[in-house]
Amino acid sequence: MNTPRPVGRPRRTTRLVNETERLDALRSYQILDTDPEQIFDELTQLAAFICGTPMAAVSFIDKNRQWLKSQIGLAPGESPRQNAFCQHAMLVPNLYEINDAQRDPLFADNPLVTGDPHIRFYAGAPLLSAEGQPLGALCTIDTVPRVLTEEQREALNILARQVMSHLELRRARIQLDEERQKLEGVIRMANNAGEATYTGSRNEIFVKQEQRLIRVLTADIQYIEALGDYVNIHTTRERLTVYSTMKDMEIKLPSHDFARIHRKYIVRLDRIMSIEADTALLDAVREAGANRPPVQVPIGSSYKAGLLGRLNLV
Repeated sequence: MNTPRPVGRPRRTTRLVNETERLDALRSYQILDTDPEQIFDELTQLAAFICGTPMAAVSFIDKNRQWLKSQIGLAPGESPRQNAFCQHAMLVPNLYEINDAQRDPLFADNPLVTGDPHIRFYAGAPLLSAEGQPLGALCTIDTVPRVLTEEQREALNILARQVMSHLELRRARIQLDEERQKLEGVIRMANNAGEATYTGSRNEIFVKQEQRLIRVLTADIQYIEALGDYVNIHTTRERLTVYSTMKDMEIKLPSHDFARIHRKYIVRLDRIMSIEADTALLDAVREAGANRPPVQVPIGSSYKAGLLGRLNLV
């Protein structure tokens, strides 16, 4: 059976930290001054429940302040870093435990001990980035002296790792979104350059496929088909599915070569072989040794007059 540690001063083995690098790591998560989130509130609540304390928090240590992402029994917001227990907890290799702050010379005169919230017991598990940078702590607090069991200490460390797992997922989503914005910027620059080069009559576009940019000659496009939030670009060689809208495609394609003939279809005019009733028959892709039948594309009633006006009728 595990026995509690005796009440006393915790071991002060701390890691050496480059403060500039630590703050850069903290800001890479873009977590400071964000709204409450359920997952962090649930982990905070679980920490308080396991340790049997009325107060708990997920705390991050900024340059001059301590900021609480989540808290139970504590006032939300921030407080001066110089008074924060968590600035010490984040520097230890494992759990940082103060059994009775009034008896600890480092904290006896701390305003958080002599005044509200009258801290007597504190336990904090460090929150470490994937690179090992200390960001803050998951802590539990009580107004009476206390000693955790080994099981409670291990549980608090596990919960701290869970906090960091969710922070890492958050940072990964932010980085992916930034990469997506950069890629879309490259696409816009490529299309704008094409527009300048071809004096407003663009004969090529660039489409994004996963992490690649593919050049598509507009002369190779047969038709474009709307598919929810995506469009299928049917070319003479392949079908490309991209995140776009029909309106955006109309802007990007040379207007004298393409026509919207249905709310779901844009066709290249020189691919139209014939029009039968409300259907346009498009020249099919010819494969070696085989002739494929024409592609049938419906014509919307509100688009038909505009299409006929674009054709050279005799």
